[in-house]
Amino acid sequence: MGQNEIYLILIIVAVVIVTFSAILRRYRRCPSDKILVIYGKTGKNAAGSISSAKCVHGGAAFIWPVFQEYAFLDLKPISIECNLTNALSKQNIRVDVPCRFTVGISTEPEVMTNAAERLLGLSSDSIQNVATDILFGQLRLVIATMDIEEINADRDKFLASVSANVEAELRKIGLKLINVNVTDIRDESGYIEALGKEAAAKAINDAKKSVAEQNRYGETGKAMADKDTRVNVAAADADAVKGENSAKIEIANSDALRRQKTAEADRLAVAAEKVQAAKALQEAYQSERDAEIARAEREKATQQANIVVAAEIDKEKKIIEAEAEAEQARRRAKGEADAIYAKMDAQARGMLEILSKQAQGFNQLVGAAEGDAQKAVLMMIADKLPELVKTQVEAVKGINIDKVTVWDTGNGTDGKTATSNFISGMMKSVPPLNDLFQMAGMELPNYLKAPKKEDAPEEPKPEQPKKK
Repeated sequence: MGQNEIYLILIIVAVVIVTFSAILRRYRRCPSDKILVIYGKTGKNAAGSISSAKCVHGGAAFIWPVFQEYAFLDLKPISIECNLTNALSKQNIRVDVPCRFTVGISTEPEVMTNAAERLLGLSSDSIQNVATDILFGQLRLVIATMDIEEINADRDKFLASVSANVEAELRKIGLKLINVNVTDIRDESGYIEALGKEAAAKAINDAKKSVAEQNRYGETGKAMADKDTRVNVAAADADAVKGENSAKIEIANSDALRRQKTAEADRLAVAAEKVQAAKALQEAYQSERDAEIARAEREKATQQANIVVAAEIDKEKKIIEAEAEAEQARRRAKGEADAIYAKMDAQARGMLEILSKQAQGFNQLVGAAEGDAQKAVLMMIADKLPELVKTQVEAVKGINIDKVTVWDTGNGTDGKTATSNFISGMMKSVPPLNDLFQMAGMELPNYLKAPKKEDAPEEPKPEQPKKK
């Protein structure tokens, strides 16, 4: 790989890293209290028309560079105080209606688009100012369509009308009404106060009339009540006795049924407890059995890992060592065999060479003897004769006569002493040349043989000593 290729690879890697970083920077997540508004080239909406913005709430989106940009809309509630004064009612009576509205940007898809189109980039104070104008106008409109009595007496209807009108107008700019609270309603003419006084007086008169009627009804009712009381007391006593008896019967039946139910419940409870205890004991035994089995398996695995595996490893090690020693022995034996073979081969080659040279020498010796093998042998013996004689001489050369002690017992014969017999016997122990030739299967020439006894001159017998 050349240097240019390495530079090209590094450039490609750098471009990929920069591109990936740019992509990560353009991927935006939307917090739960905000709306992510993507504007630019956003495609078409559900109606098929070109969308001015794409709103995302509670998710994330990728912002295409160059073609798109993004911003956030805050969903935090905005509290607006609307102290409306001199609002003209349906009766042409001017009233003061202090209110407090709580609004916020809506998360409905269509309303979010309206907010993106009309509120994006505005500060919280600017949004509050726009909403305040709408609230004042709609509040005046609702008051103009209602009587003072309706506004003062039916607050729910008034608040419902305000909410309906305000909600419809706020949706146009992307807002929604969260809450409306009307603290008090006042007017300059005192009409509402007079209505209050009238209502209070009417309530007082109605209360007095009701008290008088109730007193009349009370006296009459008291007399009738006394009569009814006596009748009812007697009837109540009878009914009470009857009721007591019935109640006692019911109590007895209820006690019996209660005891029966209690006994049945106790029986079922005891049986259920025993069943559950037996199940618990069975599960405990089963758990202990499983635990013991697991412990046995673990112990078995441990023993197998500690003993069997170690034995297997030691076995494999010994097998490998034995195979290595056998291989070394085979190689050593092969080397020794090769050395012995080489040595024996060298010895055989040397012996063959010696025998070959000896055979050649014998052939030449026989040729010199004109083909007579006997003459050739004699020539060889004659050649070795000095060595044979030297060998015989060497046999008795090392004997130190000074160190030999011979005891003469006087048993000599033919005038020979023990010493002479010892010397002659020692000389006889050396084989003569004729015997050597005969052992070799040859005949010593006559001129080298010793004269026979019959041919040898008789030795003079020593004179016998005369007896005195």
